Amino acid sequence: MVYYGQASCEQDTERYLDVVKYVFSSYRKEVPLVINTMGWVKGEGLLLLIDIIRLLSPSHVVQMDVYDWKAMAPLTPQHVHLTPGLHTKGEQPAWRKQRGASPAEGEGDASAPEYKLLYVHPEFPRAGAAGEARVHSGILRDMSILGYLGLLQPPGARTVLPLHGLVPYQVPFNAVALRVIHTDVAPTNIMYAVNASWVGLCRIPDEIRCQSEGPVLLTQTPICDCLGFGIVRGVDMEKKLYHILTPVPPESLRLVNCLLLGNIAIPNCVLVGQQGVEGEIPYVTSDYNYSIMGSGKLKKKFSKQREHAF
Repeated sequence: MVYYGQASCEQDTERYLDVVKYVFSSYRKEVPLVINTMGWVKGEGLLLLIDIIRLLSPSHVVQMDVYDWKAMAPLTPQHVHLTPGLHTKGEQPAWRKQRGASPAEGEGDASAPEYKLLYVHPEFPRAGAAGEARVHSGILRDMSILGYLGLLQPPGARTVLPLHGLVPYQVPFNAVALRVIHTDVAPTNIMYAVNASWVGLCRIPDEIRCQSEGPVLLTQTPICDCLGFGIVRGVDMEKKLYHILTPVPPESLRLVNCLLLGNIAIPNCVLVGQQGVEGEIPYVTSDYNYSIMGSGKLKKKFSKQREHAF
């Protein structure tokens, strides 16, 4: 497992392909493998899908069409063979070769795929309706995170303990490397970004060597094993400690030497629904200025979530 750190790969498709290659390199050929691709099949998403088909060489491709939408051509082996992807080139058609056209750089790297295309056309209304899938995927993502955090609860507990009622692990700054994946953060502000954040608990092959008390900041995003996830519940600047809540077992935690902070948010209900908190809740505000540039999308997202509240 690799922690990509974002719900969409649109901002860094090259790293996404590198992640796919890394994960696929550990595939044991003697067992069946089912690859669940993304729902992004327009524009660059379709080209990226062609790249993935070339990269993984599947035996079967199941293409699910949507109701009353004909924009996507059948992904036949011939189509994938000739069509340029986002980061790979398609093979020259025979008529171009006969005319003696010179191939472009990298155009010979696509071998003819051999797979069986299974084309499924579900005829039910609103399949793939624009906008709904994104809202529902966000709700399902929050539910997955809540289910994962539920593993923190003691077995047999009759009531749900709040996060501040659980004992966190104390991790020295110089024991783990740190990297913010999705944006650039000044080193002086890195702890503000990490505090109260969802992080991937990862293992990089390099040994952490820090002469000082840390923190250890990586200059590039590593592609490495992710052993699980956690919440940075607090940062102790005096003792140089991260306080981390995670259900990952101790035998796996001993292998963790890297924290990756992505753009996956902790569900709102976790932050505002903690019992026994007196005064203002850190990192939470109800007095938000939606006139700030870029906040309009946030307001729209919140209104959509309220429409689909359980």
